Amino acid sequence: MPYLKRQAPSPEPINCKILTAALELFVKNGYHSVSIHQIQKRANVSIGSIYNHFGGKEGVAKALYDHLSGEFNELVDDGIAAGKSARVQCAAIIRLMFTYTETHPEIMAYIFNTRHAEFLSNQPVLCESVGFEKVRAVVERGIQRGEFNEMSPVVAASCIFGGAIRLIQLRLDGMVKQTLDERLFQQTIDAAFQGIMTPQHLECVETTSNVLTTEATATF
Repeated sequence: MPYLKRQAPSPEPINCKILTAALELFVKNGYHSVSIHQIQKRANVSIGSIYNHFGGKEGVAKALYDHLSGEFNELVDDGIAAGKSARVQCAAIIRLMFTYTETHPEIMAYIFNTRHAEFLSNQPVLCESVGFEKVRAVVERGIQRGEFNEMSPVVAASCIFGGAIRLIQLRLDGMVKQTLDERLFQQTIDAAFQGIMTPQHLECVETTSNVLTTEATATF
């Protein structure tokens, strides 16, 4: 089973094998280019097992979508738990996204690079999932508390996370060769916060990394 934090159970149940195989194939070849027989061969299970557990290829894709939406929701929860301020929470979420892009690229590619609406027409787009709703709520709280400039929460969230997500996509596509390391993380969040934080908060913060160190030591 494709997890961000947890280890897959051993021995891996049949449904987990199927989802792991499907993730690898969907990310590499695209949903429409993958057959049920390819999933069956990669997972080393019977065709009947796939139909019994998921009803077909679209059922596999939907189960994978639901599972990875939950994984991203946990990622956001971990970021929110990193500190009290919206600034620290946003930075922690971005740091986790960068980390998992390097350690679990297939999961992050399915979350950020796959056009789910093309084959899951009855599902909300992933940016409307619970995890992304929580991200927007963090940004809204930052505006309400005066950490961020008064503006549309959609614009504010785009300013903070848009560059980070695009960098992740470019890294996953191989256009960015450099590892998404601490230096790139710092440059990304510094650029994001410069345009959105209120002057009084910019003045009282030496660097975001110092804030993360003081408020999120337990997490990182």
